[in-house]
Amino acid sequence: MAMATGQESQKEDLNMNQSHKLDLSGGGEQTAELVTTPVEAAAAGDIGDGMGNSSSGTGAVTLTQIQPLSEKGDVKVVGNGVKKELDDLLKATNLTTTSIDGAVRLRMENEGYGAEKPITVQTMFLQTVQQVPDNLALAVKRNGIWEKITFREYYNQSQQAAKSLIKLGLEPHHGVSILGFNSPEWYISFLGAVFAGGKGTGIYATNTAEACGYVLKNSRSNVVVVENHAQLKKILQVWEELPDLKAIVQYTGEVAERKDNIYSWAEFLQFGKDVPDSALEERTLIQAPNTCCSLIYTSGTTGNPKGVMISHDNYTWVADKVGRQIKVVFGKEISISFLPLSHIAAQMLDFIVALKFGGAVYFAQPDALKGSLLETWKEVRPTTVFAVPRLWEKINERLASEGSKRSNMARKISAWARDKGRRGSQAQSNGGSKPWGWSIANILVFRKLKTLLGLDRCKLFGSGAAPIMKDTLEFFSSLNIRIDEVYGMSECTGPHTFNTDGAYKMTSVGKEMWGVKTRLHEMDHESNGEICFWGRHVFMGYLNEPEKNKEIFGDDDWLHSGDIGRHDEDGFLYITGRIKELIITAGGENVAPVPIEDNVKEALPCVSNCMLIGDKRKFLSMLITLKTDLNLDTNEPLDTLTKETLSWYQSIGSQARTVEDALNDKSVLQAIQAGVDKANKKAVSNAARVQKWTILPKDFSLPGGELGPTLKLRRPIVVKMYDKTISAFYEE
Repeated sequence: MAMATGQESQKEDLNMNQSHKLDLSGGGEQTAELVTTPVEAAAAGDIGDGMGNSSSGTGAVTLTQIQPLSEKGDVKVVGNGVKKELDDLLKATNLTTTSIDGAVRLRMENEGYGAEKPITVQTMFLQTVQQVPDNLALAVKRNGIWEKITFREYYNQSQQAAKSLIKLGLEPHHGVSILGFNSPEWYISFLGAVFAGGKGTGIYATNTAEACGYVLKNSRSNVVVVENHAQLKKILQVWEELPDLKAIVQYTGEVAERKDNIYSWAEFLQFGKDVPDSALEERTLIQAPNTCCSLIYTSGTTGNPKGVMISHDNYTWVADKVGRQIKVVFGKEISISFLPLSHIAAQMLDFIVALKFGGAVYFAQPDALKGSLLETWKEVRPTTVFAVPRLWEKINERLASEGSKRSNMARKISAWARDKGRRGSQAQSNGGSKPWGWSIANILVFRKLKTLLGLDRCKLFGSGAAPIMKDTLEFFSSLNIRIDEVYGMSECTGPHTFNTDGAYKMTSVGKEMWGVKTRLHEMDHESNGEICFWGRHVFMGYLNEPEKNKEIFGDDDWLHSGDIGRHDEDGFLYITGRIKELIITAGGENVAPVPIEDNVKEALPCVSNCMLIGDKRKFLSMLITLKTDLNLDTNEPLDTLTKETLSWYQSIGSQARTVEDALNDKSVLQAIQAGVDKANKKAVSNAARVQKWTILPKDFSLPGGELGPTLKLRRPIVVKMYDKTISAFYEE
């Protein structure tokens, strides 16, 4: 049973209305059919019925495969080039492909949001530049000074980067990989790749040399852009294994290792000065809205990452719908980029949406998540903030710790204000009225706190990439900061559902983005089913992975997320588990681990991470880590406990100051057992109770390998790392 619900180098004149044409010589003329509007698309059979009733496969039509049509159409194909308008669609039969140079049939509708005209990223960029050419686009602080770039300069530098990439040997449909922290050069390299007919490909800055090598080889990258010498060294270690790699560009600092085909950023931009505009236009016009624009590599928990092919239409359509639905004001928004741009969430919200809506993007310092982010917030005062749950949790812990040190009277005022804030936030979210006393609470507490954090003009607070705890949502809600959860995945170009004004329920992931559909596949007796997606946000397919493509699209062309969820009576979506994470005990009981883990963390403020064990086992057990300080240089967890944890330990009569102390402190162990018991009271059955647990000597971390780049728990890796500890739980 299933259920469906439902933006010329250094020229002043950027003329958007000019008709761009491409005429490549080399052979007799042919004609090919190209789809230009939704109506024509429907007539050509390029629009499905919106429910997946259409053929699928990996044999997408490429530029070299377009079949000649006698006396039909006004588009000429000469050799391997197509003379066409930039935003025409290439003829395609299938909804998916595994070919980097393939085209797909867009999941367009006959009316509504899904029927809007597809455009390329280049067109979207030009539209924004024409409207706000002199508005601030990008800003980065270097040597204590903010360096700023307008949209006109942004566009021109992106085109110049494209010419340089062509001069360096970038071939059409090959990757331009970018390895480093967020910066203007990251954005310009990506857009330069797009203008030059390549595929912008982000690599996580924390990747090892071997992991970088895999992405470079899989994407057939001709050029890699790196941040600094540390990242350069990674590429030099694996360059001999990369036959497609022709050049390296370093965008900050001096190039310490001078070798052939290694360039500084300034050298790179000058390199393509003699490349004519016509060469750039040719590269631009071999693309289309229904062809691949970039590759997102999934972080994955096992095996090599998969290359997620995102089309131009994926980017431009999603950016438009998200911006309009969350009421982005064109040319007025300010955001701070600090999350990894190789992840779709940051790439879409901090990059593509800002490009579409003329927003100003300020780049945080590379040590943002080590403490400098709050200073950047206070200096820039953003209008939108999107972060991962762990960041919101850290701010929660810091504010709670500072609040506990205040006078008794101050704590009473804060508690009163937070009660008003909690009720006011809920009422505002659903169109109701603020409670009596809310304005006083706002003056005494909320406004001051937001100013202290640099969030006094922030109107949108978002969280995604992983589940966020209810306690964290409630804490910020009580301070008049409503955090809207966003749900989606790389394979749907970021968002599928999210909470918004007038459509908000705490702990839900909101309602569908405009123009998309949700289906719950194979629902159980509690109406939980696998969440499946349909819409123009659905990706093209996995690069060169036909079996993986078949697995995620199934037999019906819906994108199968692997997540389990349910809808409530008002259409809000709730995530209740993940198929691959689902624990099936030896007794056949199905147990979703995340709710149980959240209950333990809610009961125990000292717990940083916990992981439920029990697949094919007689009972459930749990690995627990404590909140400890971090080495700010390496991000590795230390043995010393955080101030918040020390404060909690003191409240239970413990003097423990390190993890080792805690492991030998009976009062700590008894308190943790009490917390586990409290969590067990919420269990849906006896089989869902935690019977054994242990405290691990180190917290999970990115350097340790237990957490992925977006701080998601890598369960299979943790199981392997702590195999002996887990086995000890079940020894007779």
